[in-house]
Amino acid sequence: MRKKLYRDKAEKIEKSKVRETVEFIIYCGLAIIVGLLIVRFVGQRTEVIGESMSPTLEDGDNLIVDKITYRFSDPKRFDIIVFPFKENRTVYYIKRIIGLPGETVQIQDGKIYINGIELNEDYGAEPIEDPGIASAPITLGEDEYFVLGDNRNNSQDSRTAAVGNISRDEIFGRAWIRFWPLDSFCILKHQ
Repeated sequence: MRKKLYRDKAEKIEKSKVRETVEFIIYCGLAIIVGLLIVRFVGQRTEVIGESMSPTLEDGDNLIVDKITYRFSDPKRFDIIVFPFKENRTVYYIKRIIGLPGETVQIQDGKIYINGIELNEDYGAEPIEDPGIASAPITLGEDEYFVLGDNRNNSQDSRTAAVGNISRDEIFGRAWIRFWPLDSFCILKHQ
């Protein structure tokens, strides 16, 4: 009788271990699936490389990119966006939206003009030395954006033909949170 109870108890323990193992595997699988869905549709980590967005973002800053906002609303002026470089789709650029669809952008005497009116902004720390292709008026298409780095004199952005205007479908997401370095942790302001 005792042997039977012992055997029954041992079988229950064995079944319990198998059940725990199966549950653990299912939980891990679900966690991986949820993680992949979050990375694909909600947010993703990216790293700032270079000084083109200084002083707002610095070389080595780690960000979370919000990939969901633009599914429900359009990008706005001064949003910091992430998009692939046209000549190498594995390289992502981080820049600030300056010109919106349908607007005409021009840079003259170090200042930015939108539809002939000087843009009132203070993201660029100094006057723009090289207007690039924006020395002549650039009229943006229905789904195009004109972007600049905050470090205006050290940024490859829409002023160069290699970057040019950014179409809506090229925008990967919006820079949302700087989480590294820890002493610079913040939710990024866009407006």
